[in-house]
Amino acid sequence: MRRLRLLHEDFIRYISARLSLFLRMEFGLKMAKLTTVSYGKFTENLPSPTHICLFKTDPLPGVGILDVNPRLALALVDRMLGGTGKSASIERFLTEIEVTLLEDIVIMILEEWCSQWKDAKELHPTVIGHESNGRYLQTSTKDAVVLALTLEATFGDCSEQIQIGIPYFTIEPLVRSLQASRQKEGAPAVKAQKAEWKPVYEHISLPVRAEWDAFELSLREVTELRVGDIIELPPDIVDRTTVKLNGSSKFAGTVGLDGETVVVKLTQKISPEHAPDSKHHGR
Repeated sequence: MRRLRLLHEDFIRYISARLSLFLRMEFGLKMAKLTTVSYGKFTENLPSPTHICLFKTDPLPGVGILDVNPRLALALVDRMLGGTGKSASIERFLTEIEVTLLEDIVIMILEEWCSQWKDAKELHPTVIGHESNGRYLQTSTKDAVVLALTLEATFGDCSEQIQIGIPYFTIEPLVRSLQASRQKEGAPAVKAQKAEWKPVYEHISLPVRAEWDAFELSLREVTELRVGDIIELPPDIVDRTTVKLNGSSKFAGTVGLDGETVVVKLTQKISPEHAPDSKHHGR
């Protein structure tokens, strides 16, 4: 519940700012209550008359309920039509035109609620119906558990409630994702083991090869080579030697002589992203 409360506090802050911009007038929201109740109790406590929107959040199952007090709904519709947003003096049922206009705001609220779960799952809200009395709703069984969010909305001189009820079985996959995320955050970090030398390594053979990327010849030039031909190499090629360990370029070096032995002095370690092409023309 603590994680759900934090998530819905973010939702309230974002949707309040979004509606204020849309209506070009301050729209205040604060959380009055966030709890779990039975579906029967939630619907019985809905006022009458009221405006109820039934919605789905694909791909989750179940039907959610969004309840807007008629006085607040009429004030919002008045503002959308260019009025001052003054609250109505009486509560009444909304006309079909008013319901259609209010649906734009309802969709904004549902989209913002869905966006709070984007880390767990991408949700798409759809309004599937409207009602004016909650006593006859049958979208869930009476004993089904519902996550009930009650918001105190302030718009102009109107101060009323907005209620959102989501069946728990609808958001259960999302809650499980939150719990898994919390457990992952609380798990102790695995410390990387420090590499250390082990005696068994002493008996492992590893092929080591020094290579030069000397030049390119055409196929015709290769076929024309004969014993005794002299191939000229760039004078600085000895300083551009690549040392390969088990076929992987690991070091750059310089070729020289130590007595009668040809040796390679390692001058630089080669990182994987800067390793040269493995196709070489001479070694």
